[in-house]
Amino acid sequence: MANAHADHASHDKDIYFVPHSSKWPLFASITLFITMVGFASWLNEVSWGRTVFFIGLAGLLAVLFKWFGDVIRESVAGHYNKQVDVSFRMGMVWFIFSEVMFFAAFFGALFYTRQFALPWLNGEGDGGATHSLLWAGFSGGWPSNGPAAVGGSYQTIPAWGLPLINTLILLTSGVTLTIAHHALKENKRGILLLFLGLTVALGCLFLFYQAQEYIHAYHALNLTLGSGIYGSTFFMLTGFHGAHVTLGTLMLAIIWLRCLKGHFTPNDHFAFEAVAWYWHFVDVVWLGLFLFVYVL
Repeated sequence: MANAHADHASHDKDIYFVPHSSKWPLFASITLFITMVGFASWLNEVSWGRTVFFIGLAGLLAVLFKWFGDVIRESVAGHYNKQVDVSFRMGMVWFIFSEVMFFAAFFGALFYTRQFALPWLNGEGDGGATHSLLWAGFSGGWPSNGPAAVGGSYQTIPAWGLPLINTLILLTSGVTLTIAHHALKENKRGILLLFLGLTVALGCLFLFYQAQEYIHAYHALNLTLGSGIYGSTFFMLTGFHGAHVTLGTLMLAIIWLRCLKGHFTPNDHFAFEAVAWYWHFVDVVWLGLFLFVYVL
């Protein structure tokens, strides 16, 4: 009888947990569609664009709150085994890979503009026809808002001011998060909560300084999203990175609350690891931004 119970328990652990049907993927798709329609309309100065964007964003956050709540309850209930854990890890790896490709597109636009488009407009290399036929009188280097000086004159943001401070903040946050991870694996709850809380605070501080930088750029430097190709690439790269920092900080705060409730053990804490992977990815992207957008 004891062997039968043991075999039954072993069989249960081998079963891949399949959750019941969920309405959240459908609602997430709808709210994400509304958010992006609003965002695109806002960028094109449609009067209702901003309102629709925030409505969609609020709906998306509500859906994610309910959806992740279901996942957390399933995890705490012990439904997930090693096989499910592997699936989660593979999913997170592919998600981060998709994020790499996302930023690669914007970095690619930046490199193409600097290495090909501007030299061609200056008549260099294979751009003689481009120069003579389109903008024969143009001569300029990076940063540039193009031959038509779209957006008017502007000034760039010095790399060794707020961008450097934000770089140090993000690098420090990576260290505090690593310390928190080691504390979790060693079951040192006090150190875990302290350094994970510091990581959340550093993320908020980064966002505060980036907001200050944007305000200064718009009001004092006339550097806006409409400042030609430089303004477009600058704000698309730094803006989307800031959105990722916002999401990462929110996820870290949720993980802090889950740590406070004791959801994780030294050997079972994939949610913590997934957020840590994401945060370190955000750190690496910022280093590339600091180098290629601010310094070079």
